[in-house]
Amino acid sequence: MTTPCIITVAITGSVPTKADNPAVPITVEEQVESTQESFEAGATLAHCHVRNDDGTTTSDPERFGRLVEGLRKHCPGMIIQLSTGGRSGNGRERGGMLPLRPDMASLSTGSCNFPTRVYENTPELINWLTAEMKTYGIKPEIEVFDLSMLFKAVEMSENNEIEGPLHVQFVMGVKNAMPVDRPTFDFYVETVKRIAPDATWTGAGIARHQITLNEWSLERGGHCRTGLEDNMKLDRGVLAPSNAALVQRVVDLCPKYDRHPASVAEARSLLGLPAAA
Repeated sequence: MTTPCIITVAITGSVPTKADNPAVPITVEEQVESTQESFEAGATLAHCHVRNDDGTTTSDPERFGRLVEGLRKHCPGMIIQLSTGGRSGNGRERGGMLPLRPDMASLSTGSCNFPTRVYENTPELINWLTAEMKTYGIKPEIEVFDLSMLFKAVEMSENNEIEGPLHVQFVMGVKNAMPVDRPTFDFYVETVKRIAPDATWTGAGIARHQITLNEWSLERGGHCRTGLEDNMKLDRGVLAPSNAALVQRVVDLCPKYDRHPASVAEARSLLGLPAAA
């Protein structure tokens, strides 16, 4: 297996706090510093949320703007992916930062249960977010929490609502959504190869399953997501000292599967993105 592995670092989400792990970056400045360390360790794609001063997640375009500016300055060429997830707001405010024209943005093409609520993505909102991404030249990352979301993304691609080959991410281990199960994972991979043969894909595991999905994805030729948004710990239950440490763990795994971390140029080429300026 010689395909380079794109390593995504999810630097901070909406749930982890410094009480969970003091290394979780909260402020824009902390996020830029943590992402730069992860970039230098081998990550080439940053999945980004922003937070208010009290630590709650927000879709505030001004904060996203400062984060994007900082990442472009300190992580030259790194692929910037902004989250339009439901914990950042309601309805169309979730896409209020898309005029910043990041390289990518997350897009869930269906609804599912989360630990304590329904992660609601109505057809109207999905269509609006997709149209906004197309307007601003942003490549969606399809967040697949359920098989139906993959089929919906393929339908949208066939209708030219999403341009270019799809990039999908299989998310496993969220309570009340898709569990971590190897036959199911393999079925996901075979299905995407069958119905979207030009697509690229990433595996994302939550909490202790992060390392499991890293290994499965490397083995099957996919790409890897890691970071403190999804997991607070290294092996043996030790708190991760940084996002960079979780990235380094994936880098160290790559040779086991005859893979290497993708460079900026390789990652952009694999995803069909323009070369870095």
